[in-house]
Amino acid sequence: MDEEIITKRPKIDKMSDDLFLITLDPPMRGFENFIGTWLYKGDINFIVDVGPSVTVPGLIKTLEDLGVAHLDYILLTHIHIDHAGGIGELAQHFTETPIVCHRAGINHLSDPTRLWEGTIKTLGAIAHRYGHIKGVDEKRFLDAEGFKSKEIKCFLTPGHSAHHVSFLSGDYLFAGEAGGVCFSIEPAYEYLRPATPPTFFMETSIKSINTLIAQAPEKICYSHFGMKNDAMGLLSRHKEQLTLWEKIIREELESSPKKDFVSDCLNLLLQEDKNLAGFFALDQPAQERERGFLTNSIRGFVGYLETLAYNS
Repeated sequence: MDEEIITKRPKIDKMSDDLFLITLDPPMRGFENFIGTWLYKGDINFIVDVGPSVTVPGLIKTLEDLGVAHLDYILLTHIHIDHAGGIGELAQHFTETPIVCHRAGINHLSDPTRLWEGTIKTLGAIAHRYGHIKGVDEKRFLDAEGFKSKEIKCFLTPGHSAHHVSFLSGDYLFAGEAGGVCFSIEPAYEYLRPATPPTFFMETSIKSINTLIAQAPEKICYSHFGMKNDAMGLLSRHKEQLTLWEKIIREELESSPKKDFVSDCLNLLLQEDKNLAGFFALDQPAQERERGFLTNSIRGFVGYLETLAYNS
């Protein structure tokens, strides 16, 4: 990582009268326009995901610029560091705001020791660039499964992680990474990819996507990255994409994998999956970022398929 890169001031995109996308840019090349916090500002105020701790000072200043002195809820889709790593700092600023997340995530966020150790093991230097995870008093949390609000519906959507939650408010589905990662690459491409790191369970992910489709959402708000109007179409496309990946990776495994198996799979998927067509239109740092995430997602499928073969 280049030491001269600094954390940028968040960018604000007004998506509608009541919804804002706040772009968080941590100090890493290739991670610009990739991590988003969603702010709903209306009869109630809430945000979805808070980003890593390194970007929280900018997020707080941006909320102040938008006239947000009070939040009714902080909603966390899951506890990975790029979504929830800054919750300690933000909770100190909004001292009365309840935090809604999966029950399994509460202990990890109140005492993040194991979460931080696992994050370092998985991400290495990237974890340190995101910043340390600071704990939050357990009393601040609300279990997503029992969360009740007339403005917000909550759905347990495991797959990307076992503790993943999605939220529906009006026309907006805040899907985290339950529907994968999707962003536009101007002018021609809409890039959609799985977010299926180890440990991955295909049936669980498909069930979660079906849960979201059953709500008939109009607009889907991705944590990575942006809002799309065709929520139903994109969720269906992502289901088909998972099936395609499973088929391609299974066939590669059955044809006796070589030493560079993951690399071969990645090259084949870049050829066969039309949803990835925009990969080569990305700049080099973003390609490096995506290559890492794609590789990790392939490993998730490999683990899933090897478990199936072992249990059959």
